[in-house]
Amino acid sequence: MSPERKKKRTGIKDEEDEGLEKDNSESECLSSTDEVGEPEPNGSQWREGGHQEMGSEKGKMKDTSRSQDISTRLLGIAELARKAPEMVLTTLAHHIDEEFLKEAYRRTRKDGAAGVDGQDAATYASNLDTNLKRLLNQFKTGSYKAPPVKRVEIPKGDGKKTRPIGIPTFEDKVLQRAVTMVMEAVYEQDFLNCSYGFRPGRSAHQ
Repeated sequence: MSPERKKKRTGIKDEEDEGLEKDNSESECLSSTDEVGEPEPNGSQWREGGHQEMGSEKGKMKDTSRSQDISTRLLGIAELARKAPEMVLTTLAHHIDEEFLKEAYRRTRKDGAAGVDGQDAATYASNLDTNLKRLLNQFKTGSYKAPPVKRVEIPKGDGKKTRPIGIPTFEDKVLQRAVTMVMEAVYEQDFLNCSYGFRPGRSAHQ
């Protein structure tokens, strides 16, 4: 998908609906809201304020309800994008609220290495509500600035050489996940069914 195509298709602005722009591309894909990445295998297990027991039945029911609500929202975005491929979607930021960030947190890998701030998933979860409220406020006001990406050298091949990888902070991963969830619901409608690479639930090796 070309950069021009992406610019025409959507924008992340917290404003009223506006503007239609013609797009000559046709979509043959059905809507898809499958998540990208590697979510927790047993659902979300965050601690809210340090008082919620991880894995409790009450917590699981709350997580399930939240996931269903977010999935419904994403289906609505996907349906709109599929039915109106010529529409420029400029009001997507309002979909990302605190509940949306909690779902994004649930879908974010918890076993990754810490970024430049040294904060891992467990530390972030110990004060989850406060952290997500602060993150949401920064996102909504436009004051959020992504921290530097930590550069790490890992072994390559036989171990004689290394290659660099970048490790974002855990909080940045959560916000990236939230934005991905919204954008994916839109752009999945522009792919053909014969496209497999880097798509949710699919692989280029299929």
